[in-house]
Amino acid sequence: MADRRYGEPEPVGGTVARVRFGSPAWRAGMRRGDRVLAVDGRPLRDVLDWQWRTSGESFEVEVSRGGRRRVLSVDARRGPAGVEFDGVLFDGVRRCHNACSFCFVAQLPKGLRPSLYVRDDDYRLSFLHGNFITLTNLSDEDVERILEERLSPLHVSLHAVDPEVRRRLIAPRGEDRALEVMDRLLAGGIAVHVQIVAVPGVNDGAVLRETLEYLVQRAGVESVGIVPLGFTKHQRRFSSSYDRDSASEIIALVSEFQAKARASRGVSWVYAADEFYLLAGIPFPPGEEYDGYPQYENGIGLVRSFVDEFEAAIPAVAPRGRRIVLVTGEMFAPVLSGLVRLIPGTERLSVLPVPNTLLGGNVAVTGLLAGEDIARAIAADGAQGTYLVPDIVLNSDALTLDDMTARDIQRQAAARIRVIGSTAADLCAELARL
Repeated sequence: MADRRYGEPEPVGGTVARVRFGSPAWRAGMRRGDRVLAVDGRPLRDVLDWQWRTSGESFEVEVSRGGRRRVLSVDARRGPAGVEFDGVLFDGVRRCHNACSFCFVAQLPKGLRPSLYVRDDDYRLSFLHGNFITLTNLSDEDVERILEERLSPLHVSLHAVDPEVRRRLIAPRGEDRALEVMDRLLAGGIAVHVQIVAVPGVNDGAVLRETLEYLVQRAGVESVGIVPLGFTKHQRRFSSSYDRDSASEIIALVSEFQAKARASRGVSWVYAADEFYLLAGIPFPPGEEYDGYPQYENGIGLVRSFVDEFEAAIPAVAPRGRRIVLVTGEMFAPVLSGLVRLIPGTERLSVLPVPNTLLGGNVAVTGLLAGEDIARAIAADGAQGTYLVPDIVLNSDALTLDDMTARDIQRQAAARIRVIGSTAADLCAELARL
């Protein structure tokens, strides 16, 4: 995968994965496997270039097929071109060149698949997929493109506004212009969702208050999510994160800013990660106070959403016959156990918390469970009954972090495994069928 810095010359071309039959591109002669090099003579860096340059009624596409180049004329007056690519970035992902003290990727054990070690800092993935970027690696050319093509909203990891704290946390390779860049983007009408990774004693307390006061004054900062430091056993810098008292302090500060934001903006605006509420033993806010869950992909509001959805779809009766076991991470296990007790006749239904021995540290979320850990926990449980494993433990290639398939887990655990959807509705529907 290309390791390129912003502003470098771009390679061109994207490989076509599918052309809709009868579409304008199909009629022009484009086919699966074509490598699209340019539109109207301008090279393509990514799918955004394709979308931007094919928005007119007609255009010319230069493709490479079997080593030969040809130019095809596309008449798009009857609708979209109808082309899908095998990836959204044609020139490779742009990587982070910071040395963040809390970087989770840098804490991974050796021996995992190479893609897991890629630290992306790509504004295109921020716009397309909600990935968080630091803004420290953007060139002026990148900023101009964002503004021109209205790539909004973006998702930004800010962490702090105090210069010294930022240096300590982010350790950028060059000049840190992130705050200046963000103001330029906001002034140009680009909306921003901000992430703050809270590190105990570093950017919480008074530093966090300063950061929130800075952000609340900026129109266009649509939401702020605060998540706790996560660390694995494969590093020596951290040995603890937040506990009951310090998590309560974060929630108290967030609640203070939420009250002001609801009065002035009509939304909570700033949101604490689910882990803080679980650690502090404080009830989650009601669903309406998450305002449509703008930080959902950041792990904020997942528990509240799941609980509300489960209570609305709860099965009338528990599964009958063989024992059913719900596999989950240690963090969510108490919540899921409480929900299971709401189902009538649950003697054959139980929850299996799986410790994360691959990563260790304070990593306890379900989505980061390894196949080996799941198989080991099931075997230790006696491998009795059917084990429901949420699909969140698998990537798009149906592999766990340690490259195991569901069939591998089943074979190693010597138990019946069933992969189900990760939502509460998926779980309730599955329980109703069993």
